[in-house]
Amino acid sequence: MLENMTYNLEDSFDEAKAMFRYLHQNPELSFQEHQTRAFIVDQLLQYGYENIKTNVGGGGIVAKLVGSQEGPTIAFRADFDALAITEETDLMYKSKTKGVMHACGHDAHTTMLLTAAKHLIDIQSEIKGTIIFVFQHAEEVKPGGAKSIMESGELDDVEAIYGIHVRGDLPYDGVVEYCHGYALAASDSFSIRVQGNGGHAATPHVTVDSTVVAAFIIQQLQTIISRNKNPLDSGVLTVANFHAGTGGDNIISDYANISGTVRTYNPSLRTLIKQRIYEVAEQVASAHGAVVKIDYIDGYPPLFNHQNETNLLSEVFTEQFSESNVVETPPRMGGEDFAYYVEKIPGSFYYIRAGAHTTENYPHHHPKFQLDERCILTGVQSIFGLVNHYCYAKKGVLK
Repeated sequence: MLENMTYNLEDSFDEAKAMFRYLHQNPELSFQEHQTRAFIVDQLLQYGYENIKTNVGGGGIVAKLVGSQEGPTIAFRADFDALAITEETDLMYKSKTKGVMHACGHDAHTTMLLTAAKHLIDIQSEIKGTIIFVFQHAEEVKPGGAKSIMESGELDDVEAIYGIHVRGDLPYDGVVEYCHGYALAASDSFSIRVQGNGGHAATPHVTVDSTVVAAFIIQQLQTIISRNKNPLDSGVLTVANFHAGTGGDNIISDYANISGTVRTYNPSLRTLIKQRIYEVAEQVASAHGAVVKIDYIDGYPPLFNHQNETNLLSEVFTEQFSESNVVETPPRMGGEDFAYYVEKIPGSFYYIRAGAHTTENYPHHHPKFQLDERCILTGVQSIFGLVNHYCYAKKGVLK
């Protein structure tokens, strides 16, 4: 029946769009996705799924489709949390929740996986092995949902796992992108509180000016990248926030706050940058008579796409979508907690070009982020292609 799946999917495209629009209109923040979880479970039950685990890892959903024949166990993951962003699109189905928006495509990912689950249960008797559908909470906020889902043990038997991410910054054109090896970076964060000794702006000599000390720290942090990091290793250190003072122009602030992010692939470089942030901040502060309190959060690990699984999906997709519609893409410095899955399970994370406009499109986490709904079809078809390779009894039906 997989040879008829594309036809069936196009027939149910209106239903898929309605699902996507519902999710887009009703976004929920990480670790608060109560309504979304209930919606996903309800859909799965309507499709006929009985093997459903809820609250996996504190908020995830795992549904299993066990075939009638022995075979491999593979998994697909979709995330479903939204972002604290006020939507600025003119969509008729824009977010109903003030200050919350699906600005990263998680509504599309969930729609793709639910739609695939709906169609695949129809051919359960022709499935070899087990297909696991992982609906994951809290991808956007550390520690994320993937880590706790992996720790739950629900995926211990999985032999290969795949994840999809839409790209809203590029127009939809049916192209699927893949990346070998490191695809996304480790994403750590840090905050530094500089404690000085405030006072009157007219008498700086009797104060320790936290604003000046923090400014020196920010400048010196950049030397970690330019002078401590091997130029052949990729690494980013960004100070994203700097706050000092209360607004008065005659007050030297008692304290200042700095925060930012570190992005790396190489574990040794990741450790080095963390160590040097502590050393630089503490020593610069000490030289000026201030003290610092540093909080460093080890975020998601780097996302490494396994060679065999990445080669396989590029071959499957080339046969399925044509060579011109399958493109290798370079690694990026963004972070993704799908990395936790592929730390333990062979797998690969791939992209679908999905922007709604032919000219101006907006990146992830932008208030005008918008998707072409046809990307849902491409995403579901890509899942069908991988299922056809691993678990479908009738090989060679997708051309």
